[in-house]
Amino acid sequence: MSLEQLIGEYGPVAVFLGAAVEGETAAFLGGVISHRGLMPYWQAAAGAFLGSLIADQALFFAGRHANRVAIVQRMMRVKAAERVRTLLAAHPTGFILSFRFIYGIRTVSPLMIGLSGISPLRFFFLNLIAAFVWGVGITAIGYLFGNAVEALFGHLRLHVHMLAALGVILVAVAVTAFLARKTLSRMWAGTRN
Repeated sequence: MSLEQLIGEYGPVAVFLGAAVEGETAAFLGGVISHRGLMPYWQAAAGAFLGSLIADQALFFAGRHANRVAIVQRMMRVKAAERVRTLLAAHPTGFILSFRFIYGIRTVSPLMIGLSGISPLRFFFLNLIAAFVWGVGITAIGYLFGNAVEALFGHLRLHVHMLAALGVILVAVAVTAFLARKTLSRMWAGTRN
């Protein structure tokens, strides 16, 4: 079975699992793969949306109901948890709608939101909106990246196309991490004063 056949058969499931566990890279690569015609765009976007939605709902309920479990206790003590608590207290709705777009706090945020007393129904609807925008948006960026690569270099072999996409992701993550760290530091300093 070729790589193309594997992606065509298991691609949506891989995007779903990747979005649930890792996030942006899986959604972005889902867009690149859909550009290549190996799976429909809507399947890649749906996989990214549902993976993100379900993972964040699970972490929310872990914070709400399993906060005495050792792994949840460890997650609550990470450095980002205090920043999340402060930002959530200052801007609850805006934070819930935006946390998955902020590098470095995506995993701990739904856990801390679960601990905050925000109602499950409110979190679900805000999470639904944000996960949809995130899933469709990041997958679309990957799709457009596929168009740009093809316009610049022609139709590349799949593995070369994927390596180019991974290179762009690494650069984007590094830049985003740097900018997010600066922004969060400023926001953190502003909420402490």
